[in-house]
Amino acid sequence: MTFKYLIFFLLSLLLISCSSVISTPKKEYQLTKTAQIKSDWKQNSKSWSLQKDTLMGTGGPMVWGVMESKKQLPKNFEIDLKVNMTKESLFEIMLHIDQDKYIRTYLYQIDQNIVIGRGTYNKGSNEYDKRGGPSLFTKSISLKNNHWYSVKIRVLNNQLFFSVDNDTKLECSLEKSNLSQHGKLGLLTNGEVKITDFIVKSI
Repeated sequence: MTFKYLIFFLLSLLLISCSSVISTPKKEYQLTKTAQIKSDWKQNSKSWSLQKDTLMGTGGPMVWGVMESKKQLPKNFEIDLKVNMTKESLFEIMLHIDQDKYIRTYLYQIDQNIVIGRGTYNKGSNEYDKRGGPSLFTKSISLKNNHWYSVKIRVLNNQLFFSVDNDTKLECSLEKSNLSQHGKLGLLTNGEVKITDFIVKSI
């Protein structure tokens, strides 16, 4: 009987590791090891690196630093992280990347807003008009460099919730806003960011 349980346990681990989803109901995803970046993400080693428990991202006004997951997001999920924009003005969590379309959820210092928008991500071009996209929902917030912000994103039953420091909040329906309802996860910066406590889990 013990041998059967052992086989079942090993098969369960194999199914989880081979899953096409970044998180499963039984396992939350935490980005804590350099090996995870190499195995689970498409990224430029010059743009993104893991130093101890901190993910470091670097980009520029013309060449944004982008990191994209290789696996799909679950249908219902929650993302928690802490972010510090140490340089420049933009940090973005890219949701439901599907070919060249995605949902923009980002902190933008120039306009002093958090934003939900419709995005275009043309992987083969750094032309300004072939990336980013229109803002659909905005909320004013005081943003500055060298300050840590707690970010939470939740998608539940096609309803998107986006909050910073559990205070400034945005919400929208993916269906009513004509936003992508499935796809991969990405991170983007036009400057320098530090990210810690990065967790993705199914809900």
